[in-house]
Amino acid sequence: MRIIISPAKKMREDTDSLAWRDLPAFLPQTEVLLSTLRALSDAELAALWKCSESLAVLNAERVRTMDLRARLTPAILAYEGIQYQYMSPGVFTDREFDYVQEHLRILSGFYGLLRPFDGVTPYRLEMQAKLHVGESKDLYAYWGERLAAALCAQSDCLINLASKEYSVCVSRYLPPSVRMITCVFGEEKNGKIVERATMCKMARGEMVRFLAEHQVTEPEQMKEFDRLAHRFDPVRSDDSTYVFVRPGKGVHT
Repeated sequence: MRIIISPAKKMREDTDSLAWRDLPAFLPQTEVLLSTLRALSDAELAALWKCSESLAVLNAERVRTMDLRARLTPAILAYEGIQYQYMSPGVFTDREFDYVQEHLRILSGFYGLLRPFDGVTPYRLEMQAKLHVGESKDLYAYWGERLAAALCAQSDCLINLASKEYSVCVSRYLPPSVRMITCVFGEEKNGKIVERATMCKMARGEMVRFLAEHQVTEPEQMKEFDRLAHRFDPVRSDDSTYVFVRPGKGVHT
């Protein structure tokens, strides 16, 4: 079983808390991306990132000075988004770190596929970014089937906790022999399930923590997840989609 999650835009450098163990598996491809970014002007980078001027200045400086092999941070500690805040890897036990190192994989527009203890440096490059790389029109084309192939070589069951922006670069290449279970976290409203972006990120982080704490190795065990008031809904779920529902506002259980 392998669990896939999205990265986060906000990143930090932490070279003190834990040591990184390995360089990312797709580092040669990352080096090509870095060279492509360095060939762009600051204005072109800002247009690519679609961010504030201050963030554009910060990340342009990162691109110019980036070292992919020095002052690295374990990927699990490098990302600071809501999902990672609720995952709370900073308080993982050794046993939980061992679990995520084996089972968790982070999808990345820049690094491709990361294990939690792969060493990374702060960057900004979303998978949806319209970056032309050689003959590839964008990052989806650049990464192609490589990420899916790497995951399929490790397991025949994938737990999808990633956003569609990232999961699609895996799902579109999966063979029938590999099962992907997408987790949906939502609220019931007028008989329908409504997904709220922030709550989804929170729940995905909590799910990773739940899986690590309980050392889950079979999908069936995930159905016990009950955090942030979510409960597994067997009626709305099937073999490829696990739906977890929490009461909507004004609904009492």
